Amino acid sequence: MQKILIANRGEIARRIIRTAHRMGIATVAVHSAADAQAPFVREAGQAVPLAGDRAYLDMEAIIAAAKRTGADAVHPGYGFLSENADFAKALKKAGITFIGPPESAMRVMALKDTAKAAMKKAGVPITPGYQGNDQSLVRLQKAAEGVGFPLLIKAVAGGGGKGMRAVQSADELQEALMAAQREGETAFGNAGVMLEKLIQRPRHVEVQLFADSHGNAVHLFERDCSLQRRHQKVIEEAPAPGLSDQLRHTLGVAAVTAAHAIGYQGAGTVEFILDLDTVDLSGDPAFYFMEMNTRLQVEHPVTECITGEDLVEWQIRVARGEPLPKKQDELSVNGWAMEARLYAEDPDSGFLPATGTISALEFGAGPGVRIDTGVETGSRIGLDYDPMIAKVIAHGATRAQAIDRLVGALDATIVTGLKCNRAFLARLADTKAFRAGEVDTGFIARHAAELAAPGLCPAPVLLAAALGLGLPLDEVRETLFGTLNFRMNVAPETHVRLWWGEERHALTLRAAGGPRWRIGGLAGVGEVAATRTGTYGLSIDLGGQLMPATVVAGDGIVEVRLAGQSWTLGTRPPRTKDAGSGHAHMIAPMPGRVLAVDVTPGQVVAEGDRLLVLEAMKMEHRLTARVAGTVQTVHVAVGDQVADGMMLVEIG
Repeated sequence: MQKILIANRGEIARRIIRTAHRMGIATVAVHSAADAQAPFVREAGQAVPLAGDRAYLDMEAIIAAAKRTGADAVHPGYGFLSENADFAKALKKAGITFIGPPESAMRVMALKDTAKAAMKKAGVPITPGYQGNDQSLVRLQKAAEGVGFPLLIKAVAGGGGKGMRAVQSADELQEALMAAQREGETAFGNAGVMLEKLIQRPRHVEVQLFADSHGNAVHLFERDCSLQRRHQKVIEEAPAPGLSDQLRHTLGVAAVTAAHAIGYQGAGTVEFILDLDTVDLSGDPAFYFMEMNTRLQVEHPVTECITGEDLVEWQIRVARGEPLPKKQDELSVNGWAMEARLYAEDPDSGFLPATGTISALEFGAGPGVRIDTGVETGSRIGLDYDPMIAKVIAHGATRAQAIDRLVGALDATIVTGLKCNRAFLARLADTKAFRAGEVDTGFIARHAAELAAPGLCPAPVLLAAALGLGLPLDEVRETLFGTLNFRMNVAPETHVRLWWGEERHALTLRAAGGPRWRIGGLAGVGEVAATRTGTYGLSIDLGGQLMPATVVAGDGIVEVRLAGQSWTLGTRPPRTKDAGSGHAHMIAPMPGRVLAVDVTPGQVVAEGDRLLVLEAMKMEHRLTARVAGTVQTVHVAVGDQVADGMMLVEIG
């Protein structure tokens, strides 16, 4: 293997390039027009542009690029074509090595129903449910009655939470089936679904496995991926907390059994559901096979941290026909590792995707901290691909140390230019319950109040925001408190307007000599001393009380980090309500495509009623009424492409 073409983008492309170059293997990047300036394109030895909106799914173009550049192998990363058996078959026909499992194994695991049938035959426990070919509404309704409620609908070709719906009663079934089928068709080209018993208190635990062409298979221990939102993983860790040694062993054996049963080769992950409400005499929960991902996982870095192994290198060696680098008894766990997925999304608006250009990007560093990212300052995050900014990974000798390092890295991370989930991740990792290992897939929903942004905005936060926006940033000298900015000709008065939700605050800063400022518009605050401690840091002396703060300004927003908490304020008025008319406007929170419109002019709606459904980044987003009233105007129809900020529905 002399040259590898990476059929992917972003952080995973960079990850593969690093290992390939270390092994002395040349690399080729393919890229869409949107990614022409991306870091992975620069870092590869060669780069080939691909045309069209579906560039990374264009098998013919990718294979042609491999032939043209002399690449003798293709690494698919994860997502896109990584689990496409037809792609693996086409590469083999072209005489190009696919760095992944055999086509036959991929086909068995490609559909959740056939995968479960194979696992049942191999003796791996599966969740009770319906996996039949008859997809008629009548048959699915009858099957649902047999499974019982609550139940879970899953797209048979699904992954990443797409095409998945929990159904509590028969009344909800038809709408949930239609939504899951629609999402499955959109994301995977397959509207088929299956039904499963809904595990009320599940944990999501997966096992990393590897197999070679010589009949060897090992597991590299388990990961816990229970911290999820909308079935999307948020924080992963290895090993899984609170499992007995016997259960860890049993899960590992089950994963290896699954690999042998389908003639697997390469990297794979067997995902299990643990039922916390069903335990055996030893106290271990029952477990069921959920699915097998026939590729490298997004969260593979935590396994690399605890084992010291390079999983991409293992993939390459197996693809070259070599035996596995280590046997099972040569593998061991060292410490604990966590990974948090830093996304461009707005936690304060239902985690809707955020778009924009990153104006500044700095990551927290320190012992045991690893950052995998595909973007940099100046990168634009749009709706073409997933909104990942980076994977923030922390490794420690103990779970507590790994958590401390993860929280510290998140607290020190700076992202400006768009909204992101950094503060949410830091709060999540630092909750008492998570630190205690009390995890299951309902964790985030159950702790929603604790994880929400602070409900009040105290005066010190408004003060810090105003100072961060209004203080000059030019010459810097050292002081006892850090660094002090000074300017000979400071503007006599600076006006700052801030919004906390729909509350407007107008503050005035007047220079009072040296580091002192007179503050107008903030009750109880007269004069303060404020000095900068770097680009984003402030040291505020409020009546003898020193308050260190971090203030990060972006496009229309300013984030204040103070006393271990984070507040995000607006620097422009909100656009969700027209207070003067008493009408509520439904504004598009992001660009997207209208999948469904549920209301018509004249219709009476209650607060929380669904108005329409938008699709962005291959996910459906329900937009609901913020107030009760009568629909006045509907400005869009199914199939319309809408822009961020576009008026969708008016309610009077």
